[in-house]
Amino acid sequence: MKKIFLFLSLLFCFQLSLSQERSNDVLRPKIGLVLSGGGAKGLAHIGVLKVIDSLGIKIDYIGGTSMGAIVGGLYASGYTGKQLDSIFSTVDADALIQDFTPRDSKNFYQKRNDEIYALTLPFDNFKIGFPSALSKGLYNYNMLSRLTMHVSDVKDFDELPIPFFCIATNIENGEEVVLDKGILPQAMIASGAVPSLYNPMEIDGKILIDGGVINNYPVELVRGKGADIIIGVDVQDGFKNRENLKGATELLSQVANFAMIEKMKEKRKLTDIYIKPNIKGYNMVSFEKGEEIIPKGVEAADKHLLELSALSVPDYSREPVNKFPDSLYVKEIKVNPLKNYTRSYVIGKLRIKPGNVISLKKFEKGINNLNATQNFSSIAYSFQKDEAGSNTVFLDMKEKESNMFFKLGLHYDDLFKSGLLLNLTKKKLFRQNDVFSFDVVLGDNFRYNLNYYIDNGFYWSFGFNSRLVSFNKNIRNDFKKGLSLTNLGVSSINVDFLDLSNQIYLQTIFAQKFSIGAGFEHKYLKLNSGTIQNTTPVFERSNYLSTYGYMKFDSFDKKYFPSKGVYFSGEIKSFLYSTDYTNEFNKFSIAKADMGIVHTFFKRLALKLQTEGGFAVGENSVNFFDFALGGYGYTQVNNFRPFYGYDFVSIAGNSYVKGLIELDWEFYKKNHFNISGNFSNIDDDIFDTAEGWLSKPTYTGYALGYGLETIIGPIEVKYSWSPETHNQYTWVALGFWF
Repeated sequence: MKKIFLFLSLLFCFQLSLSQERSNDVLRPKIGLVLSGGGAKGLAHIGVLKVIDSLGIKIDYIGGTSMGAIVGGLYASGYTGKQLDSIFSTVDADALIQDFTPRDSKNFYQKRNDEIYALTLPFDNFKIGFPSALSKGLYNYNMLSRLTMHVSDVKDFDELPIPFFCIATNIENGEEVVLDKGILPQAMIASGAVPSLYNPMEIDGKILIDGGVINNYPVELVRGKGADIIIGVDVQDGFKNRENLKGATELLSQVANFAMIEKMKEKRKLTDIYIKPNIKGYNMVSFEKGEEIIPKGVEAADKHLLELSALSVPDYSREPVNKFPDSLYVKEIKVNPLKNYTRSYVIGKLRIKPGNVISLKKFEKGINNLNATQNFSSIAYSFQKDEAGSNTVFLDMKEKESNMFFKLGLHYDDLFKSGLLLNLTKKKLFRQNDVFSFDVVLGDNFRYNLNYYIDNGFYWSFGFNSRLVSFNKNIRNDFKKGLSLTNLGVSSINVDFLDLSNQIYLQTIFAQKFSIGAGFEHKYLKLNSGTIQNTTPVFERSNYLSTYGYMKFDSFDKKYFPSKGVYFSGEIKSFLYSTDYTNEFNKFSIAKADMGIVHTFFKRLALKLQTEGGFAVGENSVNFFDFALGGYGYTQVNNFRPFYGYDFVSIAGNSYVKGLIELDWEFYKKNHFNISGNFSNIDDDIFDTAEGWLSKPTYTGYALGYGLETIIGPIEVKYSWSPETHNQYTWVALGFWF
């Protein structure tokens, strides 16, 4: 009886305590939080949330627009202000505002396309168009989907840890759209789809853009939810004068603010605690300055500590999100109907098999693979979890209306000189999955590159390539072991070089990482020189037929100034026939390999180690295909390889080995300082003996360089010298290499 009495007494006390707590909660005023839009300036919201958490204020409703929707949605899903600070302090600022796709999601053809063109424009009916926005926002979508995975099964935002809604604008009629149900990351992205910066988002048949166009501070809607007291955080700009309207983002922000500035007079009256961070000097895309902007919110909230402290709830503290799912079981993948692409094509690019547990990282990589095809104008996805915890993935994609593109590139180096690259690319020219691309380089030296490729993913793919390369250069190599130079009594000759190569090939993916392929090549090679006009000005004019095979692997995060990754390229080519202009041809083969690794130490100091080599097999009959070292900053042709300390194409042999060590320091964003050293043994048949290639390097060279990453590609200056010759060279390279 005593135990029963004790149990009943405890139960009574518990119910009394619970009743008291409920009574207190009923009596406690409901707190609403309004977060305005403002792009990167909205990071100040995080600072305010950190203060709110520190005071133990319980928020009951959240309404936000644009960046306020993103920060508010994450806070409503359970994150604390401190957690949000950590998330946005480490985010890639450039990726937030650009159509970023990780390089390892692209095949070799896509990597090349993305690394030589400065501008890509739609080209339909022989008219150049313009993209609807700078970015599809897929990086943002991936990030928000990953961060909200713990509430992915919540489709009614009132059921989130904090009831939430956000505002978007229907672009077709200008009406306000309140998003309080559906897919949380999709709603947040729609609310923040700034026109011209991000593509619109389609939800329930409505084309939605940034809610800031119609209602950038939805205080009246939060009040309508039942909030007794409203805390409002406003990061909007006032009107700017002409001196401060210096860019497209400032102009866009000013236009968007015309109506809102007038409306804010009434909206402020509905706000009980109005917090206005000082965000002067920052604009909509200043995401890289998050570490400066977030404290601005703390400073602004601290000015209202007395008012905010009155809202504190005793013994209340916000528990951080501590469940971060890193994998999910994919039961089924459903793809919306597509006109030009089959479900198997989509699943093949995803590289995800239903009925398996996959990591979120692998799922995001699959989405990036789809994006890398550049066949879709938008990619959205969601998850539906059943009672057993299995997930059905819903993919909603829209195909690009345009499949023809006009592309531009610019480049200068000391070998090919200046070049303007014009490209026409046509997808689905003859069949699905094919790509036709034609490059023409106009400038000091005419070049072209025509490529037709059928992409079958993991199955064998087929292609045809035709390429013309030409240049005129004074070089220290006569391709005759120095015989012509000696006879003429000169140290260099002026050479007109022309190489026309036509290839048919097939390739596939091996072990999901390596690209392997084989093919046949026809090559026409012509070399002549005005320097030796008194003897034989044309010293090569032959056609060659050969067969070749190759293997490639490339996990560098960037082609230019990589910070991590591994690279390998190997090729063997057998020359079977020649029209033999020199009457010296015998069948022979050339094997070569190039490999490198990059790793970043400390914060922005990257170490690159590279080694390469090659040799000829068979009779030493055609010196024009010897390995020739020297120069920097040009697209390689045949067996011409860069080498610091020596001029272009100045040292040669039918076999060589080379090593490179380079330290690259990104001392300021996109600005690089590097120091390099390369070492080589090169001559005829150096691999016949160990001393030939393992001995102390015969040739060495060093370089100091500065590089800047720009929209047209890298801008580089290299100062180079060799201790053997005491020669010094300064090379300049501008733009992507092509």
